[in-house]
Amino acid sequence: MLAAVATMVGLGIWQLQRADWKNSLLASYEAARDKPAISYPAVPVEDDPSYFRRSSVNCLEVIDWRAVSGRNANGQAGWAHIAHCKTSGGEGPGAHIVAGWSKSPEDPEWGGGLVDGIVAPDSQYMVRLVASEPVAGLQKSQEPSTDDVPNNHMAYAVQWFLFAGIALVIYFLALRGRNKAASQA
Repeated sequence: MLAAVATMVGLGIWQLQRADWKNSLLASYEAARDKPAISYPAVPVEDDPSYFRRSSVNCLEVIDWRAVSGRNANGQAGWAHIAHCKTSGGEGPGAHIVAGWSKSPEDPEWGGGLVDGIVAPDSQYMVRLVASEPVAGLQKSQEPSTDDVPNNHMAYAVQWFLFAGIALVIYFLALRGRNKAASQA
């Protein structure tokens, strides 16, 4: 039991360390907003994906669309329209561009062009560019925010410390019950 409690305390400490790491990462993302624009990361680096930096990309051709739940600049819920674009002669991963927002999930009519915006996290492709100005008659999407990046390591740390405390209480209650039973026998 004591080994299990030690493991839980260790996991709690690890989550505290991860919380410090995540807070410094989020601070670097916030600082990225003030840095100069970069080239769109054709092949993002996992350790430094350039999130929240200004960038631009030339969408030569829209290969495909996907609509995901999103919000417009006013916070209204609807659909963010993400264009998968060809950016060069067919080599490379291309680019994923949040072209704008609408109330309908139907694909907009847009063949491509130069888009300025902010590099943001993408659950499927690591990065996407959120257009500063919408295209194809769409409305402006909500700007990416570090508030949308999950940061729940402190809650996990508290959870592990509570598990350890509860395990100790149960262990001592079990020992007390066993000692009472032994003294009555």
